[in-house]
Amino acid sequence: MRIISGSKRGKILFTPKGNNIRPTTDRTREALYSIIFSRLEKSFNEYKVLDIFSGTGAFGLEALSRGAKEVSFVDIDLTLTQKNVNLCGFTNVTFIKSDARKLLKAKTDFDLIFIDAPYNKGLSEPVLENLLKQGYLTPKTLLIVEVAREEILNTTSDFVIEDERIYGASKILFLKTTS
Repeated sequence: MRIISGSKRGKILFTPKGNNIRPTTDRTREALYSIIFSRLEKSFNEYKVLDIFSGTGAFGLEALSRGAKEVSFVDIDLTLTQKNVNLCGFTNVTFIKSDARKLLKAKTDFDLIFIDAPYNKGLSEPVLENLLKQGYLTPKTLLIVEVAREEILNTTSDFVIEDERIYGASKILFLKTTS
């Protein structure tokens, strides 16, 4: 696993041993960032990014490498994320050690949020609801949710799915809030 583009292009990241973390593949991240950049509403160096269930931190690190203003990483175990952030030398980061379903009130809102919960556990929906309730979202926030290919994301009327893509065993959904 490596950084695909930007200032840290080619940097090899530490990866997990075992199966408790399932990182988004390089190919999928590359496709995601192509889609994200085609949808930018302002310069990417103004974007605040939230990487939920960060695992290795690859999604957020890719954002930083490509010039994102700042990235906040959320996970109940940030060890691997912190190791990779240190490896890359980024300082415009925040670590939130928390269950993403129970995040406290936001100190800021975010422009781009990536949610990569463990597959088939029903975690994405309560995370989306908590993000809305706690003030992490604006009507312009782009939410990207990765689920298993056959997994159904049951969102409330507060969200609209704008696009859906399949990459191997993964389904990527692009959402916005309705208000």
